[in-house]
Formats: sequence, structure tokens, C-alpha cells
Amino acid sequence: MQNVEAFTNDVQLTVQFKEMDSSDFVYNAVIDEVEKLKRVYDRIISCDVVIAAPHRSQTKGTIFHVTVRLHVPGGDIFISTDHEKNHAHEDAYVALRDAFGTTRRQLEDFVRARRGDVKEHVAGSQEHGRVARLFPFEGYGFLVTPDNREIYFHKNSVLHGKFDRLDIGSEVRFSEEMGEKGPQVTSMTVIAP
Repeated sequence: MQNVEAFTNDVQLTVQFKEMDSSDFVYNAVIDEVEKLKRVYDRIISCDVVIAAPHRSQTKGTIFHVTVRLHVPGGDIFISTDHEKNHAHEDAYVALRDAFGTTRRQLEDFVRARRGDVKEHVAGSQEHGRVARLFPFEGYGFLVTPDNREIYFHKNSVLHGKFDRLDIGSEVRFSEEMGEKGPQVTSMTVIAP
């Protein structure tokens, strides 16, 4: 294992290369990703990144595994890619991009929560919203709430099989929870006009 430690834009950065040689190109890609995170939240204390290339098997290529741990005031954000399932991660840059993309979304959620932009919802309570965007062939869409929050929903969350009856602007009542990528609808009922 090779460690590279540095400071970038006031963030203590540690990059570990496991079961692979260190790479200036990969290291510079990590620095670029950390710079993007600093634009989301400028109070990041440190960032620890591990890039691992487990031994190549006979049936598939090397799939890179990336973990990212951000230390921020009030908590840590930890992301780990699933190295067994995503063959796109045979490219170290794709694995890094995906890991830092997920890290960025969680950091954005953290920042919203710190500012008080994210409401705490009582389990089982329902809110009112309208369908803002709809992707019928893909089976999902987004609601907009009266306070202009946008929330993801999947066709399986629409009760009574009424996903096919939704249009842009349809009024709904819904319950939500915090998902991996942000708020998401757990159940939704179409309000009859």
C-alpha cells in the first residue's frame, strides 16, 4: 500500500493506493474531485481516499474499489463503491467519478440539513405536491412541493397502479423519506380533480 498525503485548498488529503502502483494521473483526478467538493462546502476538514485494485480474476478484469471519507464539522461522510457488481469500474477514473458523485450528493444533503433547508417529516404524515417532471418509459418522475423542493418518485410508489394516469401538474399527496441520493417518495396518491 502506498500513501500520498498533501493539503489542497486547505483540505488535508490522504490518498492510499492498495494492490496497485501509485499514479500521478489518478492522484490529480482525486485533487480535482476534492476541489469540486470544496465548491459545495468550504468547511471540509480532511478527505481520505482509498483506491484498490483487487487481484484480477480469470472471468473478469480488475474492478477498482474506491472509498471516500470526508471529515466535516459535525460528522463524517463515508462512501464505498461496490467493487463486485459494477463492471464500469474496470476504469479507475469511472470508479472515482462515481464515488465522488455519490459523496457530492451526500455532502449537498448535509449542507441543506445544516442550513435547515431539509424538513424533518413525521413518519406517516402526508404532504401535497404536483408532478413537475415525468419519465413514463423509464418509470419515474419528480414532484415539486409548495416550498419548491423537488422530490424523486418511482412508479412503484404510486398507489393503486395509477402511474400511467399521471401528467405534468397532477396533484398528489405523498409521504417521503431520505434515500441514498436525497429525498424520495415512499407512497403517493393521485388527488382526483
